[in-house]
Amino acid sequence: MLPRERVECTLAHQEPDLVPWGEHSIDYTTYEMILGRETLVAAKFRQTKAMWDGRRDEIVASYKRDIPDLAEALGFDIITVGRCPARGTRTTAMEQVDHETYRAANGNLYRISATTHDLMPYKINTDDYRPPTVAELQEQIDRVIADGVPRPDDSEWEVARHVMDRMQDTHWINTCMGDINFPMIGPTDEIQFLNLALHPELHAKQVELEARRCIGALKYYAEEGYDSVLPCGDLGSSTGLLCNPRIIEEHVLPWWKLFTAEAKRLGLHILKHCCGNTWEALDYIVEGGYEGYEGIQASGGMDMKLLKERYGDKLVLWGGVRNENLILGTPADINADAKYALKWGAPGGGFIYGASHSLAVGTKYDNLMAMKQCREQWGGYPIDVG
Repeated sequence: MLPRERVECTLAHQEPDLVPWGEHSIDYTTYEMILGRETLVAAKFRQTKAMWDGRRDEIVASYKRDIPDLAEALGFDIITVGRCPARGTRTTAMEQVDHETYRAANGNLYRISATTHDLMPYKINTDDYRPPTVAELQEQIDRVIADGVPRPDDSEWEVARHVMDRMQDTHWINTCMGDINFPMIGPTDEIQFLNLALHPELHAKQVELEARRCIGALKYYAEEGYDSVLPCGDLGSSTGLLCNPRIIEEHVLPWWKLFTAEAKRLGLHILKHCCGNTWEALDYIVEGGYEGYEGIQASGGMDMKLLKERYGDKLVLWGGVRNENLILGTPADINADAKYALKWGAPGGGFIYGASHSLAVGTKYDNLMAMKQCREQWGGYPIDVG
């Protein structure tokens, strides 16, 4: 089977010749250790600095070269590629305070994370912050209804079109996009959760605004020829949902139904990325019309065996190998993860192989090679992990 045929078969809950493999996110360190060259793909602060320096075209060239090459090197069936910065884009550089700290023009401080290598918020000035009003949110909603969602600049599709021209005949092309999620409003996590509790009058309006923007953007992905979209909005921490599931039922679920219906009308398959312990949300994800669930966090209590038993006929399950083991574990740990996921998730189809979140900074070469070998050794149908 061709890789895209494997994915089509899997999404139909049938058994292909081999479980398909794909990742929704891959950090630059994986590109460099597999391809043996420097890259700007998902290169964290290095990419941020390149945008400050006006090197947009160099970033795009790196994405166009390295995304297909890595997919071929690892044997991916699914290639996830998004939009890129528009031609001529140059972001404003921050003031460097010390070797790891930068100050934005508004006074906010950011630091380079030793774990993820991203430039992360460190100290945000919230003295003058106030939540929006219902009237202000309604004004934005009315503008979307009247004017629609703007079409992205044509140059933002440069990487995606290159990857599709090279690989769509054989591979499945997926993209991550914005999501309809809990109505989080505010500049910091703390303020967002406070607003969630203190301003219930804003919930419906904030979700509607997010939803109309997401629904309006779908047509552009369909026109570009994507096979699937993967909205990326987390619902849970490692111990449970971030908010009361009642908010999903009252405010989010109705828009999920409209969102997924529009995606399917446009010919797009639609799956859901979600980290954390999400047991309380899965019935809503099914009812909302999503075809699959990606990012299965075993360390957050999402057990593949139970998921297959309870949702295997309703959702394609995408994941299996723990991020923690890819970074901190050994090839033996990877073998155990892969065996468990393949044994319980793959029979009957409806299973995509992948990491429990992404191939993140810190992923070890030997562990990634073990992950690849496990799929090749035990991922053929009928499944037999020995």
